[in-house]
Amino acid sequence: MKTDTPQTVYLKDYTPPAYLIDHVELDFDIRADGTTVTSTLAMRRNPVATPATLVLDGEELHTLSVAVDGKPATYTETPTSLSLNDLPAAFTLQTVVRIQPDHNTRLSGLYRSTDGYFTQCEAQGFRRITWFIDRPDVMSRYTVTLHADQATYPVLLANGNPVAAGAEADGRHWATWEDPFKKPAYLFAVVAGKLDVLRDSFRTASGREVQLAIYVEPDKLDQCPHAMDALKKSMKWDEERFGLECDLDHYMIVAVGDFNMGAMENKGLNIFNTKYVLARSDVATDVDFENIDRVVAHEYFHNWTGNRVTCRDWFQLSLKEGLTVFRDQEFGADLHNRQTARIREVRGLRAAQFPEDAGPMAHPIRPASFVEINNFYTATVYEKGAEVIRMIQTLIGRDGFRAGMDEYFRRHDGQAVTCEDFVAAMAAASGFDFAQFMRWYNQPGTPHVAASGSFDAAAGRYTLRFTQSNPRASDAAPYLIPVRVALFDGEGHLLAGSEQTLQLTATEQEFHIDNLAAEPVPSLLRDFSAPVYLDFAYTPEQLTLLLAHESDPFNAWEAGQRLASTLILDAARAIAAGQSPQWPDSFAAAARRLLQTQAQRGAAFVAEALTLPGEGTLAEMMEVVDPDALHAARNALRRHLAEELEGEFSGLYAALAISEAYAPTAAQAGRRALRNVCLGYLMELDTDAARRLALQQFEKADNMTDQFAALASLANVNAELCPQREQALAAFYATWQDEALVVDKWLAVQSTSRRPDTLATVKALTAHPAFDAGNPNKIYALIRNFGANLVRFNAADGSGYAFMADRILDLHDRNPQVASRLARCFDRWKKFDDTRQDHARAALQRIRNHPDLSRDVLEVVTRSLGEAA
Repeated sequence: MKTDTPQTVYLKDYTPPAYLIDHVELDFDIRADGTTVTSTLAMRRNPVATPATLVLDGEELHTLSVAVDGKPATYTETPTSLSLNDLPAAFTLQTVVRIQPDHNTRLSGLYRSTDGYFTQCEAQGFRRITWFIDRPDVMSRYTVTLHADQATYPVLLANGNPVAAGAEADGRHWATWEDPFKKPAYLFAVVAGKLDVLRDSFRTASGREVQLAIYVEPDKLDQCPHAMDALKKSMKWDEERFGLECDLDHYMIVAVGDFNMGAMENKGLNIFNTKYVLARSDVATDVDFENIDRVVAHEYFHNWTGNRVTCRDWFQLSLKEGLTVFRDQEFGADLHNRQTARIREVRGLRAAQFPEDAGPMAHPIRPASFVEINNFYTATVYEKGAEVIRMIQTLIGRDGFRAGMDEYFRRHDGQAVTCEDFVAAMAAASGFDFAQFMRWYNQPGTPHVAASGSFDAAAGRYTLRFTQSNPRASDAAPYLIPVRVALFDGEGHLLAGSEQTLQLTATEQEFHIDNLAAEPVPSLLRDFSAPVYLDFAYTPEQLTLLLAHESDPFNAWEAGQRLASTLILDAARAIAAGQSPQWPDSFAAAARRLLQTQAQRGAAFVAEALTLPGEGTLAEMMEVVDPDALHAARNALRRHLAEELEGEFSGLYAALAISEAYAPTAAQAGRRALRNVCLGYLMELDTDAARRLALQQFEKADNMTDQFAALASLANVNAELCPQREQALAAFYATWQDEALVVDKWLAVQSTSRRPDTLATVKALTAHPAFDAGNPNKIYALIRNFGANLVRFNAADGSGYAFMADRILDLHDRNPQVASRLARCFDRWKKFDDTRQDHARAALQRIRNHPDLSRDVLEVVTRSLGEAA
């Protein structure tokens, strides 16, 4: 599709819509040769806007008729707009269009999938369905009627409540749905398909009965109970934590295998990627079960934080996403394991968002401009946005935050609002001054906090000094940064009364702690109280003490990560210089102590603590990344630990075996996680005995968690001849080839392998029957995961870059959203050596110079090259 010259949209240019739409009546006549959409809009001029021409948004619409108040209208049409002039103050506009959902490969708007027709309208997909003012501050009530062949599409769904249905001639049928709540077009949804349904109900705190339904492809109902249970737990949790009750009579989830995103919170009719609905112990891992809990919760929580109160414009995206991610994080922590949940959140933030903040796509959680809004569904908006919300709770306390939420809904229920509106409600409820805090909303980049400590023995005073900076910010003004601290003595005891939250408000600042008998060991940024880089010159002895004794689980883990990071980076420099890395005995000793304390500290925590920092996170700490040396150094440390602790790993592996039936509980999941960490380390020994052990686990596992962990360990074996590896890969595919989500795991485990032949394997898999270039899940599993494989994607000969460029160009017109996400794999190309930079630049320029490049990809690539879009 030819793309016009991209136009940049600016937050500063926002103006209210010239017209409002009070009611929308839509009629869908779905047939094999296309769908006819009749739209009847009750419209009026916006009294607070300047009178203007009515301009409706549209894309790939074939207009059949346009009428105003029942009479044919004169209009001007372009490929993306329909304009009318000389309109009365209030009127009815009717348009009839034809669309081709069977040919809609973008999966935006109304599109055909295997089991029927589905919609995805966020952010701007509704304009691919009918002419409309497609912006989130135009909120309307909807009545929708669907017509389709009854045998082929027996299920007809839309937002709201079913009000009528019936049969038509020629074996067709119809159904009408009415949504009692105003909503923006991006929350619109319809489904017409052949689907099975799991039904249940939920009684709200006020005694209302809400009908629940999960619709899935035929023969998958046995994989739905966990998602239904997650939905009911989410509803109960939101009532108890925030006093928010479901406002609907019907709440439906529909799972589809072809979906660009994870899930979508359409009012009362959530549409999900199947990966966040379908689960059974033999096809889903512990992580899958936990992800389903959180994603189901996330979309349900959007019913209030996103639907009842929505965004005024797309610049405010974090208003709903950052807030709702924070809410699903809190739900997941309460449901599973709070200490490891926080560790995983920060691990993910550092792996994805910190590099984004340092790269070409850096933007504030509320961007000032964009070319394509789909490119801003990012880790910054979601995960950093959640950290900003978490800081608000840290500053005003849990009770103050709840009061602020209550005030937010009291002020803005049924409105489309801004980030300032949310923060103002928090300020009003708590009395806290958030003026300086708003910098978090408006500046890109990750702040750096340099800290130092000094002890005055004569005065018994310990002084903490902080300096903050952000090289990516537009000016040097300081942030308001909450830093939770505590002090420990030399024996590892927490000093009474030392726990507090410091508020950094100046570029340089000091804090004093008095009445100390000896110099303490400071614990800084506890529970990761702010999304910053913290620099403090800890000694290895101090870090070892914190790892062993820290009462804050996050900072105990963080101490281990700092120790490991220093060792790996030093080793990478040694390897690059042709030297052998040196490993201090103290690190293996600290790991041994961790293993010995798993019963007290929890298996889940020890599993996280023994997982070394990822290569992507470590790369951000290097001025120039040498991916080969970094990869070799990290693997060498793993091998060192395996050799030093072989007996402990073997013993614990046997001791952690679970005899009872599988359940995705926190306790069981923690045991499996640590047991599989032990297996992973034993595999570093590169012995036939370890490989046989992994194959034995693979063959005897009664759950996907253990089977896939064994497969992943075998998939990384470097030896040319490893019969266990080939046997496991072949058996896995033979067993699960009809389970699409499990096949995704099979693709992913090969694309993330550290074997030198990984690119050749990935290329071969693109021609395998298991791979479908039209399915986002398959593309993400094979192609995007390869792009995250630091050492293989960033091969010195540029072969990884050339392969990715080819895939992006294959996809850019077929599915621009997916193609632009692949293009993000190039974000950090300037971190590498000159040779790699030359290869990456050539690949990016080849993409940029492609004729009629999609706007989504063009914005990413030009920003990556340092050019204007």
